[in-house]
Amino acid sequence: MEKLLLGTLLLIVLSEGATQSDMRGNVFIFPEESATAYVSLIPRVRKPLRNFTLCLKAFTDLTRTYSLFSYSTKVKDNELLLFVKKVGEYILYIGNTGVTFKAPPSSFAPIHVCASWESDSGIAELWVDGKPVGRKGVRKGYSVEAEAKIILGQEQDSFGGRFDAKQSLVGEIWDVSLWDHVLSRKEMCASCYSGNLLNWQSLTYESNGYVVTKPKVWA
Repeated sequence: MEKLLLGTLLLIVLSEGATQSDMRGNVFIFPEESATAYVSLIPRVRKPLRNFTLCLKAFTDLTRTYSLFSYSTKVKDNELLLFVKKVGEYILYIGNTGVTFKAPPSSFAPIHVCASWESDSGIAELWVDGKPVGRKGVRKGYSVEAEAKIILGQEQDSFGGRFDAKQSLVGEIWDVSLWDHVLSRKEMCASCYSGNLLNWQSLTYESNGYVVTKPKVWA
C-alpha cells in the first residue's frame, strides 16, 4: 500500500512536468545568454528557515553580473539570493537585504561556493573553494519564508519571473544543495550534494528553455 501511494505521488509530480533524478556526476548547462532558460527546483520539504547552508559548484567565463541561486517569494523577490556582481565579488541577499563578500579572483576553473546564515546572530558566512571569505551581519532575527520559487540560471525580479538576460548564467552548475542548518567547514567539503531540503542525489526539478543536462567534465 505504501509503495502504491509513493508511486501515485511520483506520477503526480511527473505529470506536472517535474523530474526526480540522481544528478550525481551531471551538470545543468546554460549554453547561451537568455531570459527564458532556467531550472526550477522543488525542495523536499517547505519550511521557514531561521538557519541555512547553501552549497553549489559552477563554471563560467562571464565577467558581468549573474545569478547562482534565486529563491523568491510573493512578498520579496530576493528572499534568498546568491549573486555574482563581478569576478570575485559575491552578494548574499536575505529578505531583500544584501551583504557583499570579496574573494580573490579564481583561475580559469570551477568555483565551489557555500553560504550560511543564522537568524539568532544574523551572521552570514561565505566560503569559496573551501576557504572563508568573511562573516557579516544581515537580517538578525529574520525568518526566510517557506513558499518560494527556487530558480537556477536566472535572477527573479518577481515571483517566478521577470528575468533579465544580462543577469543570466552562461555556463554550468552542479552539486546544488540546501540545508536547514549551518554546516561545519568539514561538512561543507564532505557533503556537497546531500542537503535535507535540496539534495543533488535526489533532485526534483523542471527545466525550461535551452538547458542541457550532461556528464560533468570537472572534478
